[in-house]
Amino acid sequence: MKFVFERRMNPSRRIAVLMPIISIVLALLFCAILLALAGANPWVTYKAMAIGAFGSVYAFGETLVKAIPLMLTGLAVSIAFRMLFWNIGAEGQLAMGAIGATFVALFVASSLPASLVLPAMFVAAFLCGAVWGLIPAALKAKLGVNEIIVTLMMNYIAILLVDYLYVGPWKDPKGFGFPGTAVFPNAAWLPRLTGRVHLGLAFAILAAFLIWLVLDRTRWGYEIRVIGENPKAARYAGISITRNILLVMLISGGLAGIAGYSEVAGISHRLQKGLTVGYGYTAIIVAWLAKLNPFGVLLVSVLLAGLLVGGDQIQITMGLPASVALVLQGAILFFVLGGEIFVRYNLRIVRESPAAAEALALASAKPEA
Repeated sequence: MKFVFERRMNPSRRIAVLMPIISIVLALLFCAILLALAGANPWVTYKAMAIGAFGSVYAFGETLVKAIPLMLTGLAVSIAFRMLFWNIGAEGQLAMGAIGATFVALFVASSLPASLVLPAMFVAAFLCGAVWGLIPAALKAKLGVNEIIVTLMMNYIAILLVDYLYVGPWKDPKGFGFPGTAVFPNAAWLPRLTGRVHLGLAFAILAAFLIWLVLDRTRWGYEIRVIGENPKAARYAGISITRNILLVMLISGGLAGIAGYSEVAGISHRLQKGLTVGYGYTAIIVAWLAKLNPFGVLLVSVLLAGLLVGGDQIQITMGLPASVALVLQGAILFFVLGGEIFVRYNLRIVRESPAAAEALALASAKPEA
């Protein structure tokens, strides 16, 4: 008996819908076993996480605060992944966007009308993130350099540059030794919708709608899809791979830059430690779980943000490590990606007759002439 995977000629829509649900349930069961082995009650733990993330207006607001950078960086990497450009650099592009926004807030805002400060910060953040994304794009398009390595390495450059700025030349001289820039002027603060939920949420929703519109309703979106599905066919059809790589990474890096802008202008109101906490890396999980669908990215971002907020809650109330949420994130990704196999392939069990098995064994054991 052996197991054989056969590609489905017409994948079932019902299986495509049910498999992610089944995969998430299996991931929850797997983590429940781990929690039980660690001496914790899995169901009590999950309940505490759900209440901590969604059990009140305040809790849901904090979940949305965590979700906003995940939405923007998730959208950023998903549009690049659509054309098989593996942008692993959203974390660095977020950091560069924060630097651009901070520069305007600290050194340019005083010379601008108050109404133009936030738009100027937005543009600066987008451009800084876009330039940081265009560097690996140009290297890939012109020299064939692997974008995974370049974008990953550039993350560390951007993160260390942020650290250098807020403990060095941009450090607040009145900060009493604490690392961080001066607090932004009030004109550089993003308006808040409720609680700590700021206007960055509207940016993310608008970006998702525009990406959907471009990808599904425009010629350029069609070109991106063709490149992602079959680059050779795209070249044969006269589609410029180089131009599209550059344009897509300009948008991708710019969106990640806006995530950095939303963090410094909407939450911290200064450049300080805690900006780069892995949103750009979690965005990769968000994009894959959402199957690169822009509106799916919004939903998955809220769910994963809920895991992060819920993880903090069980650390406070139950004494469990907050990393439980990260383990659950990884398990969900592992099971969902594994479930994709069964969406595309049919598992068939082949039973061999004893005579056939014996003949095969004899044939394999026969010495070569």
